[in-house]
Amino acid sequence: MRPERDSIAAPDLPDGIVWIGARPQSMPNLTAAGPVLVHFLDFAQLNSVRTLPYLIEWDRRYREAGLTTLGVQAPRFPFGWDAKQVSAGLADLGVGFPTAIDAERELWLSYGCEGWPSLFLWTNGGALSWFHFGEGEYLGTEVAIQEELRELDALRSLPEPMDPLRPSDSPTAKVMPPTPELFPGGSWEQPWTGGELQIAYEAGGAHATIEGTGTLTVIIDGSDTQQLQTDGARLYTLAEHQRHESHHLKLVPSRGLQIWSVSFAAGIP
Repeated sequence: MRPERDSIAAPDLPDGIVWIGARPQSMPNLTAAGPVLVHFLDFAQLNSVRTLPYLIEWDRRYREAGLTTLGVQAPRFPFGWDAKQVSAGLADLGVGFPTAIDAERELWLSYGCEGWPSLFLWTNGGALSWFHFGEGEYLGTEVAIQEELRELDALRSLPEPMDPLRPSDSPTAKVMPPTPELFPGGSWEQPWTGGELQIAYEAGGAHATIEGTGTLTVIIDGSDTQQLQTDGARLYTLAEHQRHESHHLKLVPSRGLQIWSVSFAAGIP
């Protein structure tokens, strides 16, 4: 989305913030060299994880053309403050661009984020050019990136924008709202550490935010059984469907696993 005015300046990066990867220069220095894409995420939150393949590819495509990509890990769960777990989670997802751990939500508040993920594109010069909250608008975002890069070099050859990675990502796709996210421990602050969970849902897929090392037995519709091995705090895929479908999950965690959230992806009708 284009901002209502073209004079919104990029907030600078706090001095004391922890970075995974090389610490970048200040925002004034970065935007003096070219456009900067800042993406707020949580490495174990469904909508964030679904957007990251686009961010990773844009960084690969446009870094040499002058785009700087920065991630901001805005923790949603208590383990999201831990640099070791964040570093392992980002590496597992293939994130190579520098990512700050915004433990106190200082950047989150200064940017006015409205959920996970939140994306902001700053011009060469540091004015807000484009922003988007949540999944989607991938084509619009890439077109906005290319427009900013052509301000640097109008003759530079740029690739055709990416094709949608999923049918539901198409600009013309119609999707069904999935079952709302579940916090089986009672809230986002308390994980589930008990016995089996029984969950009925309607969605294009089911995912769980799990902390710990062990085995999660996943039974779909009473018959389809898989053993899911967990090796740390991550978002784990429980089931994926071609369309919006109705299913029943039975989850049986091994001792010591903590299930923070069960979330559901939107699917096409």
